[in-house]
Order: sequence, then C-alpha cells, then structure tokens
Amino acid sequence: MSNQKVVVITGASSGIGEATARLLAQNGFKVFGGVRNPNRANSIAGVRFGTVDVNDDASVTNFVEWVLAEAGKIDILINNAGVSLVGPVENTSTAEAQRLFDTNVFGPLRMIRAALPSMRAARSGLIINVSSVLGFLPAPFMGLYASSKHALEGLSESLDHEIREFNVRVVLLEPTFTNTKLDVNAAHTEAPLGVYEKQAYATIETVQAQIKSAPSPQVVAAKILAAINGPYRMRQPAGGNATLLSRLRRFMPANAVDKSLRKTFGFGR
Repeated sequence: MSNQKVVVITGASSGIGEATARLLAQNGFKVFGGVRNPNRANSIAGVRFGTVDVNDDASVTNFVEWVLAEAGKIDILINNAGVSLVGPVENTSTAEAQRLFDTNVFGPLRMIRAALPSMRAARSGLIINVSSVLGFLPAPFMGLYASSKHALEGLSESLDHEIREFNVRVVLLEPTFTNTKLDVNAAHTEAPLGVYEKQAYATIETVQAQIKSAPSPQVVAAKILAAINGPYRMRQPAGGNATLLSRLRRFMPANAVDKSLRKTFGFGR
C-alpha cells in the first residue's frame, strides 16, 4: 500500500471544500472529494470526485466503500459539507431545523460511522470536523445553525475520547465568517419575520458587512493543512478574528461577552 496519505473531504465542489481539496492535492495528498454531482465540480489536478449525499446512509456507505476499493485506506476524513440558516428561533419550523441538522450533524455522523472502522483497523487516522465560531459563540438569528455546530462540537469531543486508544484523533476546525457562497447566500427561514424584523435586518446587515472583508476559503484551507501537518490541537480557530473570539469566549466574563455581542449587532441592553 502506498505511503501517500489518503484524504476524503465532503462538500468539495465549492468554497472551503474546493480550496482544501486543491491545496492538499498540491501538497502531495491523494484526495477524494465527495460532491452531490461530480459533473458540476471543477476539475482539480490530483483530486478524484465521487458522488455522495451526506443525508443518505446508502450514499455515504457506497462512497466510502468506493474510496477504500480505490485507495485501500482513509488516513484523513474532513467533514466539510454544511448548510446555513438565518432567522428567528421562534419562526423556525421543525422541518427547517431537521433539514439543517440532517446535513450539519447527522451528515458528519454518517461519514464517521462509514470511515472509522478502517481507521481503527489501521490504528491510525484523523477526523477533521468543520465547525464554526458560532459553535462556541452563538449569534442572534442564527440560533439553529449555531445549535447544529454546538452539537457537532459535543459529538467531536466525546468521539475523541472514545477513539484515542485506537490512535485516531478528532480536530474541530472553527472558521469565522468566510467569503463563500454558504455565508453570502445563507438560506432564510420561510416564516415572516414579524416582530423580529428590525433586529433581524440589523443582524443581517452586520453579517453581510463582515463577509465582504472576511477571509477567503484559501485561508481556511491553509489552516486545515496546518492542522494535519502540525502538532495536534483539538480546537483550531481559522481565519479573521476567530482566534480572538475563541480567547474572549474562554477568558472574558460571560456578561462582558454578552454586552460585546449585542453591541456588535446593534442591539440594546
């Protein structure tokens, strides 16, 4: 079996996933990109694309079995596929919340269940779950997205304890807002904003302004490469002010964090 490291990354057709697939291939990794439709993915030297729907058990199983048949192993799994949702918690339908969690939480879970047995057998592996700063610092009108990332962070910490004895580790990659289609074109809840309209629009304007000057996907991709090649650290804030926000959350009093967050989004007390 080749010593070349084999990487599987979901959501590889655009944004952070595409940038990461390209960078890893350029750095000598054998990359398999999971996408919904390989025909729509831009060709990248050194990257092989395969069909996967992370919301479907059979699709995930077939994709991982294809990679193992082609490469014989999976050294690194990057769970990057995700969706966003903007809107008041009260106005979010159960169906909207379920769709979000199906991709952002159960998608990584499906991929982990499929890939982990081969990593355990090899007694070697790294799982990188792409979370968000909202996974430790929730923002208004992104409550369901933030809760899905909180869930992913809890899953990741628990999993890391469970699989460490097999020499497999888990990394949480926590980007700030990034200049990608996911952040620019985030879906909105279907119900009218109603009494939340003023605050919701203020939040959306603030976020859109931040996205304009946000880091590119290439910045986050470089952080993923560093997480693979560098010393192990579970939480890896990525891009922009992600590291600062992580430190503020850890070391500032909760009341000060609350006031700062509300000031950022133009809210009252």
